[in-house]
Amino acid sequence: MTPSTDPKVVLVTGASSGIGEATAGLLAERGHHVVLGARRTGRLKELTEAIRTAGGSAEYHPLDVTDAEQVRNFVDAARSRHGRVDVLVNNAGVMPLSKLEALRTDEWNRMIDVNVRGVLHGIAAALPVMRAQHHGQFVNVASIGAHQVSPTAAVYCATKYAVWAISEGLRQEVGGDIRVTTISPGVTESELAESISDPVGREEMRTYRSVAIPASSVGEAIAFAIDQPAAVDVSEIIVRPTAGQS
Repeated sequence: MTPSTDPKVVLVTGASSGIGEATAGLLAERGHHVVLGARRTGRLKELTEAIRTAGGSAEYHPLDVTDAEQVRNFVDAARSRHGRVDVLVNNAGVMPLSKLEALRTDEWNRMIDVNVRGVLHGIAAALPVMRAQHHGQFVNVASIGAHQVSPTAAVYCATKYAVWAISEGLRQEVGGDIRVTTISPGVTESELAESISDPVGREEMRTYRSVAIPASSVGEAIAFAIDQPAAVDVSEIIVRPTAGQS
């Protein structure tokens, strides 16, 4: 694997599994320093040690993206230690699917808190830092659900459309110093489906996930966007299985 010619300090939320884990490992292999954030600190410790054993550079911090103060501390700790924050990958997300008629309002609120507010907390914490240093990049992980809606996924798709809309608005606002990339994965191997408590939603997802891409494929797309020259802003990438519709 060819190392990056411009190593960066990259913060990754939701880094304990799935896309976040794969992305952190891939970026570390390419010479970037990765800062892993998630709630499962035991898992983060294992991943950080594995990256270091393989010759990469990594650290981790406990992080609940629904807590704005924790997100600020996550960003501030990286800036204090390294003097800069080059990239924030807003990846943390949940997907407890169910039909609206199931009235799982607690799950709706959880998706809004993690998938939408979590991204906003990341922007609020990192944008002033990137403004002050006159460079930076946000990589916000949306979903194919930001572009199409399916039964049981109305609220999830709404949150991911919100991520797309927030990203596009941010891209237009920040101008030349800061880049904004939206990554919209199709069906991807991850633990997201484990959060589905509704039996109808679980069955829908079992069928939906019959064809899936590995999380590393999404990590490759993120790495591609990060490694472009500073004057190139890869605004959006959709990554999905060759087989299947989603």
